[in-house]
Amino acid sequence: MFEGVLLLYFFKLVVAANFICSITLDKYWLNYCTTRSTGFHMIKYILLLFLLLPAALFAQSTSGMMPQGNIVKDTANQTDLIDLAKDLFRIKPGKVREQKGKRVYFSILPVGGSAPGGNGRALITSTTAGMYLGDRSTTNISSVTFAPYWNFGKRFGLPLRSSVWLPDNTWVIQGDIRFLHYPQYTWGLGSDHSYDQKTLVDYNYVRFYQSALKKIEPYLFAGFGYNLDYHTSIKNDDPTVSLKDYTGYAYGTGGSSVSSGVSLNLLYDSRGNSINPLPGAYANVVYRINPTFLGSSNNWHSLYVDVRKYFPLNTSKPSQQNTFAVWSYLWTVLDSKAPYLDLPSIGWDPYNRSGRGIDQNRYRGKTLFYFEGEYRRDITENGLLGFVVFTNVNSVSGSSSLFTSWHPAAGTGLRLKFNKGSNTNIGMDYGFSKGYNAIMFSLGEAF
Repeated sequence: MFEGVLLLYFFKLVVAANFICSITLDKYWLNYCTTRSTGFHMIKYILLLFLLLPAALFAQSTSGMMPQGNIVKDTANQTDLIDLAKDLFRIKPGKVREQKGKRVYFSILPVGGSAPGGNGRALITSTTAGMYLGDRSTTNISSVTFAPYWNFGKRFGLPLRSSVWLPDNTWVIQGDIRFLHYPQYTWGLGSDHSYDQKTLVDYNYVRFYQSALKKIEPYLFAGFGYNLDYHTSIKNDDPTVSLKDYTGYAYGTGGSSVSSGVSLNLLYDSRGNSINPLPGAYANVVYRINPTFLGSSNNWHSLYVDVRKYFPLNTSKPSQQNTFAVWSYLWTVLDSKAPYLDLPSIGWDPYNRSGRGIDQNRYRGKTLFYFEGEYRRDITENGLLGFVVFTNVNSVSGSSSLFTSWHPAAGTGLRLKFNKGSNTNIGMDYGFSKGYNAIMFSLGEAF
């Protein structure tokens, strides 16, 4: 009874959020029709279509994506939203499409929320498609995630991420493509500026990352990639403020900047399921070279090292979530001419998940160190409800040396099981730090 009431209120919340967004959308759309060019009309019409179309779709059966590797295979005693939807609304999902033993699963979360680093409300739709390209016992789930957003103002984005695992995990092919118009506050290098001393930087951003890694040992992969970061129309929103003078940094603080280069990648991943990892480990090393002969504005190099570990705390009940997870990364540029917007910054890790409780872009420097710990636990025996408690800290070099100034944050969150087969949760987190707090929605865990 309690679960049914909870689901009903959850659906009401989603409908209400989208209804409010649609009313706000009409108001702001009229303003844009009178102030923006035809090109921006077309882009925003397309974006609006992507945002609203998934709201009319239904998730497929929970059998659409089965667990693998470390993931618990017995879900008979588990309950998710799809189970409750069947009971409450008598939904009879259509047969999952199968092709030679392969199955496709779509998960969709249209909500009103805040875009990363945003100022005010946003309409965000996260759509994920997963598919096995080989035997489930030896092949990870391939996934494609599309999460367009719009804050009813200048900021909008079309990000598309993919992770394709070939049969028996012989190769993993990763992609990250984005087209963003992304005005965002910045605080310069280091941590000298207080939160109120921010300045707004407006720019367009195109990202194209592609990498291919071959298995050389179980769980260990090595390969190469190509990375493009293209920023245009970089300017301070206040014409009286010079971004170069404000940041004290000469490169990529006006006009445009291009970073085009190749990367050498090394990956270790024993998690099996990256959506909601159970016991396992992850390590990723990316060394990037950006020479001018490939189109970069300047020659520069960078190194990114990411390490994660998941510790089960109750092995007697493997079907129950009771895990402590840790995540740390070190991100540094090895030259002095990297463009300002390509420097390491909190919240700008590859999946934009770091720094919960800290405004995205709040701390930027030539080197950034980050550490986070999170405790994850089920509330109900059937796994429908859960909670997390997290804390994180970071340090950047800029106005001062690395490790001389620390910036902590903390928070907690609720989890609602969306699909027990893939162990996918809907997350709602509240995080806070000095001068800032935010509520964040997600499909899948932060790390």
